[in-house]
Amino acid sequence: MKRVAICISLFLTVAGLASGAQQKIAFERGENVWIANLDGSDAKKIAAGSLPNISPDATRLAFNTNEDSKTRPGPERHIAITDLASGKVTVLKDIPSDNCFGPVWSPDGNKIAFSIMAEKEWHLGIVNADGSGFRFVKNAGLKSEAFGAPTWARDGKSIFCHDLDNLYHIDLDGNVLKKWALSKLLTEAGMSGNDRLSVSPDGKTLLMNVDLVAEHERKNWDGPQPAVYVFDFDTEKTSRVTAKDDFVWDPYWVTNDEFLCVIQKEHENEPSLYRMSLDGKNPKVIVKRARTPSVTAP
Repeated sequence: MKRVAICISLFLTVAGLASGAQQKIAFERGENVWIANLDGSDAKKIAAGSLPNISPDATRLAFNTNEDSKTRPGPERHIAITDLASGKVTVLKDIPSDNCFGPVWSPDGNKIAFSIMAEKEWHLGIVNADGSGFRFVKNAGLKSEAFGAPTWARDGKSIFCHDLDNLYHIDLDGNVLKKWALSKLLTEAGMSGNDRLSVSPDGKTLLMNVDLVAEHERKNWDGPQPAVYVFDFDTEKTSRVTAKDDFVWDPYWVTNDEFLCVIQKEHENEPSLYRMSLDGKNPKVIVKRARTPSVTAP
C-alpha cells in the first residue's frame, strides 16, 4: 500500500509540474510581441505589434498591428492572430475600422473583445476567433473611455470595464449588470483610459491598475505613480497590493494568489516583467525589458 501511495504521490507531483510548465506568457518588447514559458525561459519573438494576449490554451496569440496611416493622423491598427504552432499570422481586416487595439480572449478561447474606433468614438467590439461574426457592444450610458481595457468575466458571457468614473460589469449586449463608483472604491487614486483590469481565475477578485494621487514622486517620470489594487466582489472593497514606493502596472493573474505585473525601479530606464504574490512582498523578475503581460489558463 505504501508503494502505491508513493507512486500516486509522485504521479500527482509530476502531473502538477507538467501542468505548470505548460503555462505560457506573452509580452511586448520594443515594437514586437513575444511569448515565453511562465518562468521567462525560451522567449521567442512572434511578430511586430503590441498589446499581445495569449489564448487560454496557449495555441494562439492575439495582438494589434501598428502601421502609419496614410489617410488620418495616428497609427493604423488591426487585430491579428498568430497560430503559434505554424507561425501563420492572420489579420482580421473584415472588422469595419482601421483603428482597433487591445484584444483579449474569452475564457473558452472562442471570442475576442477589443477596443475599436468608429463614428469618431471608442466602442467595444467582439469577434469570433476565426474572424467571423463581428459586432459592436454599445451602451449610450457609458462613456467611450469605458472600452480602453476590457476584461472578460469568468462566465465568458460578460465583461468588466471602466469609464474613468465608474467600474462596470456588462453583458455582451451592453446592458449594465453592476456599477461601482470609482470615487468610492479608490479614495486615494483614479484610473486613466489605459489602466488595465484582470479577473482572478476563480472569478472572486479583480486586479486594478490605478494612478495614485500625489504620493511618491520620481525624477524623469511623466505622470502619476502607478499601483495595483485588488477588488473583492463579495465585500465590494479594495485594498492596495503594491508597496508605497513601487511603480507597478499592467497586472495579470497567474493563479488566485499570484499575478504578473510590470515594475520600473528608480534609476531604471525601462520596465521589466515580475511575478508577485498578493502580499506584495519579494516580487521576482521574470523578463527584462518587457511590458503588457498576459498568461494562459492555469
